[in-house]
Amino acid sequence: MDKGTAVILTAFAGGLIALQAPINAGLGKATGDLSAALISFLVGTAALLLIVVLSAKAGGISHVNEVRWYYLLGGLLGAIYVANALVAVSSIGAGGVAAATIAGQLTASVVADRLGILGLERVALSPIRILGVALLLVGTVLVVR
Repeated sequence: MDKGTAVILTAFAGGLIALQAPINAGLGKATGDLSAALISFLVGTAALLLIVVLSAKAGGISHVNEVRWYYLLGGLLGAIYVANALVAVSSIGAGGVAAATIAGQLTASVVADRLGILGLERVALSPIRILGVALLLVGTVLVVR
């Protein structure tokens, strides 16, 4: 996939993620926060199962025992995020959840790039990257106010 297409599709997916918190909050009002998180993950799991089966990629599952243990934590991290967003959206709104999420993602990603952890290539921490993170953090404060 070329970079332009990747950016457009990722931005679209990011827009969908912005809708996730208020959708799950509505579900949470009917079922309770943690139940809503579980239901959300069950629906997502069913969708992914269907995608994997239809794409004939299920064979890759047999290699799960070959990965390092920490590569299996993605689902746990997603569950923590969804559960937190369900609770936080009532306090800071969907925009606040999205802004704080993106600020946390960018900050952690820049640190991960700098350290070269989890299989990433090391990326230098330049003044421009630091400024980008700082501006996003300021933007988050402004959105949440």
